[in-house]
Amino acid sequence: MASTLPDHPHSPQDPGTAPPLQHPQHERAGRIEVHGIDRIPESERRGRARELFSVWAAANVNYLNLVVGGALVLSGLSPWQAFAVVVAGNLFWLGTGLLAVSGPAAGAPSEVITRTMYGIRGNRVNNAVTGWMISVCYFALNLAAAAVAAFSLAEEAGITPDTPIKVAIVIAITVVTLTISVYGHAMIVRLYLPITLVLAAAFAVVGYEILRHADFGWSQPRPLTGAGLWAAVLAGTTLIASGPLSYTTSADFSRYLPATTSPRAVLGWTALGGFLPSAAVGGLGVLAATAVDMTDPQAALQKILPGWFNPVFLLSLVVGTIAVNALTAYSAGLALQAVGIRIRRTLSVLVDGTVAVALTLYALLVSNFLDTVSNVLQLTVVLLGPSTAIYAADILLRRNRYDGRALTDESPGSPFWYRAGFNPAGALALAAGVATSALCVDTLYTGPVAALTGVDLALPVGMLVAAAVYTPLMRRTSPRRSA
Repeated sequence: MASTLPDHPHSPQDPGTAPPLQHPQHERAGRIEVHGIDRIPESERRGRARELFSVWAAANVNYLNLVVGGALVLSGLSPWQAFAVVVAGNLFWLGTGLLAVSGPAAGAPSEVITRTMYGIRGNRVNNAVTGWMISVCYFALNLAAAAVAAFSLAEEAGITPDTPIKVAIVIAITVVTLTISVYGHAMIVRLYLPITLVLAAAFAVVGYEILRHADFGWSQPRPLTGAGLWAAVLAGTTLIASGPLSYTTSADFSRYLPATTSPRAVLGWTALGGFLPSAAVGGLGVLAATAVDMTDPQAALQKILPGWFNPVFLLSLVVGTIAVNALTAYSAGLALQAVGIRIRRTLSVLVDGTVAVALTLYALLVSNFLDTVSNVLQLTVVLLGPSTAIYAADILLRRNRYDGRALTDESPGSPFWYRAGFNPAGALALAAGVATSALCVDTLYTGPVAALTGVDLALPVGMLVAAAVYTPLMRRTSPRRSA
């Protein structure tokens, strides 16, 4: 039995009930999505893989990529080295695209598909940490960033952002974000193309001004060499890769596509939607660092942007963050259901938003809590890298063949019950990947391997070890063994 039911009052399989809605997806954009983590029937699936491009592009034409590009130069890399790192780090969007192909195959979200890797009970633990907790923390961090931009926008309008105004702004941004998430998949597909176009237009102006002021002959006063260079390259690649790695839930947004949809198309459009804007905006950040001091990007960019454009730029930061957080809240809502809590998706999204607002207001008005959370999230690559590798390995091992109906069965008779509800292959692979990654990390703390080598190898080592452990163990594991 699934841990949640569709939000419509009757199941289509019940005798005497109305048949499922047959409206085309674009006609359902004004309706609240009725499905949670239950399987999407083939009769309700439609659309084309190319729709995924704007879903991911809208979430990645953003200020953060600009800031990260500038940070690479501040770390000591030359512009050309930084460009190479931007490209290399964003190649991890291919992994996001690969995970997305499982959505149409199963008709289920990532939060359910991962039952094949961790077992029914093991997957609840996985969703509690990787799915829900990390997502809510990211939601709070992004919300705080959007709120700061909105506070500046209020000042531009002559409004002093005192405490009541700040609270109202945070709540207003959250309401818009959660509205998109509650209406769900069809609303996201409908809105994100125009959002992509609007954000692209705004960043085109930013890009034009950056290109006008960039110093194409600029070089580092003290170029990095040897171990120092490799340390900066690997750290920068990991920083950028943490973006696509945070979207281990990409099947959430592809599961409404027909099962016959080409996996190559799903992979390609998802990867392009994330890669192209992330690499382009990150590249602009690299060039901006040759013209202005990117230690304070917002203030620095105001010096080269036209005065009339500043409110537009600030508004684009808010809109871009809303686009990112709507996806985050949507997946976090599904993760809360997949933990085993019997709650409607619409309500679970509101719970996620409420927790994120509480964290954000506490951070902005009371303490530096989000600074602590931000530092902790720098370590998420230690967990997200291995979990992504395990998911990708599972797709390749099964040749992307997933039984969506079997995945909804959470009983001890489920083919994915394994041993007492846990899949030893997934648990051991994740533990091995996280442990070895932690030995190699050099972020908040320096692991022993990082101390010896002088470079942060957490991402490649963690992913390789997780995949290397999972693959042979899973080949020997019978999915029907139960205890």
